[in-house]
Amino acid sequence: MAQVEIGFEAPAVDWWVLTPQIVLVGAALGLLLVASLTPRALPGWASTAASIATGGAVAIVAAVQWGEWGPASRSTLNDAFVSDGFSLLLTVLVGAGVVMTALVAHSALDRYGMAPPEFAALLLASAAGAVVMAGANDLIVLFLGLESLSIALYVLIALAGRRASARESAMKYFVLGAFSSAFFLYGIALVYGSTGSTNLSGIGGFLFGSIRETDYLLLVGIALLLVGLGFKVAAVPFHFWAPDVYEGAPSPVTGYLASIAKAAGFAALARVLYVAVAEQSDAWAPILVGLAFATLGVGAVMAICQNDVKRMLAYSSISHAGFVLVGLSAVVGSGGESAQWLVRVAGEASRVVTYGTAGGGDAVSSAVFYLVAYSFMALGSFAVLSVVGAELRSPEADASAHALSRYGGLARRRPVLALAFTVLLLAQAGVPLTAGFVAKLEVIRAAIDASGYVLAAVAMVTAVVSAFAYLRVVLAMYAPEVSANDDDSAPAARAGRPRWGGLPLTSVFAISLAVAVTVVVGVLPQTLLEWSRDAVLAIVP
Repeated sequence: MAQVEIGFEAPAVDWWVLTPQIVLVGAALGLLLVASLTPRALPGWASTAASIATGGAVAIVAAVQWGEWGPASRSTLNDAFVSDGFSLLLTVLVGAGVVMTALVAHSALDRYGMAPPEFAALLLASAAGAVVMAGANDLIVLFLGLESLSIALYVLIALAGRRASARESAMKYFVLGAFSSAFFLYGIALVYGSTGSTNLSGIGGFLFGSIRETDYLLLVGIALLLVGLGFKVAAVPFHFWAPDVYEGAPSPVTGYLASIAKAAGFAALARVLYVAVAEQSDAWAPILVGLAFATLGVGAVMAICQNDVKRMLAYSSISHAGFVLVGLSAVVGSGGESAQWLVRVAGEASRVVTYGTAGGGDAVSSAVFYLVAYSFMALGSFAVLSVVGAELRSPEADASAHALSRYGGLARRRPVLALAFTVLLLAQAGVPLTAGFVAKLEVIRAAIDASGYVLAAVAMVTAVVSAFAYLRVVLAMYAPEVSANDDDSAPAARAGRPRWGGLPLTSVFAISLAVAVTVVVGVLPQTLLEWSRDAVLAIVP
């Protein structure tokens, strides 16, 4: 009887491509190992230094890889993970986000009752998931990155267990995140059943040029994938978790949620839409346009209704997600032809909007540019909120720390801090000579170039509406009326923590970096614009 040999050929592994993930995971595990074996608790500065060094190393490695093979693609693990300009630019952003989050959290860990080693390990683990999402070329790998990012964030929020609002936020995020993961996983199953592959490039190759009857199984799978990723980026109507979670989470974690986690979600969305199912753009583009309309409108209107600054920034983050969707919505039609679809505008009859073939890469690059610019604005803004929140004596009362009235007279008490916050808020409003203005201009220009005039008009209107919410905070900070006990509410200096002008030195550095990037990119945006355009060549030729 002949024997049949069954062998398994392991895929080749390019360890240099996987270096950023290895560094992040290795540092997280090493930090936990050292903390568990050390007889005494590790000092907070050691965990912070490890996080900063790891984030900086990841950004440097990604920059070196960019210099080595540029925007070209280099794959590993049987083409399940790719390292190209798109993933490398997002990896640099993730590394910078880790550094800034660690700096801001250093002075807040004691106040929130969070253990430094555990916080640093979870931060690095979530960053590893974000890097995997940015370079995933397989739906299963993408799901693993999504879960690595999400589970670490659930625990990061719950790590401030002394605060009831943090526990509530973590539970809401966990329950709704589990539902979204189920939708995403079911979508993977349907797409696999329709195409016979989970590899994004394989799916795209299977669908390219194919002439088949309408595949409803595939369309439902794409819709479920959009639901799962729509939750991650807090697009309307999948945004209900965001205001409560952002408000209840520790401010350093909220900044990370609003920037790096959102950027990872949009990176995954861009890969799925433009690499795997670009041939089905006639089907998913109307959905994306509708999400952009709803996200812009709801985020802007709800932001101006808030009297809590942290909750206002949460709705503002939703509105910014709408602007990124505007860039991603300017799609190229299937087979090089213009994509046409009906967009129903409230109060108006349906009308046909034609998205031309020109500028598809520019449209996605505008979304990437917006993600990078907004990430620094969000990290800096929530760093300011973390410093202002330190004025409270009781962590249980932190839910009311960011009422708009508490920011009254901040310019008199903390003039430099108020100036930095003003720059970041005006940048989010889209004031010229800031990164926010260039970012908004780019996505609106992309929509206009693609003949999406209605969407561009709505984006401009919502930008004006959102500006009112930011200006309310600015006016409150510079208002002359200041209560008598404002001086007594200044942050108390903590022993052993370097401070500058009564503020934590690490937070000052993070805020300064955010303001510097916001201003420099606003004045000299060309370099980042070119990087963004080169980055998207891998997914939108």
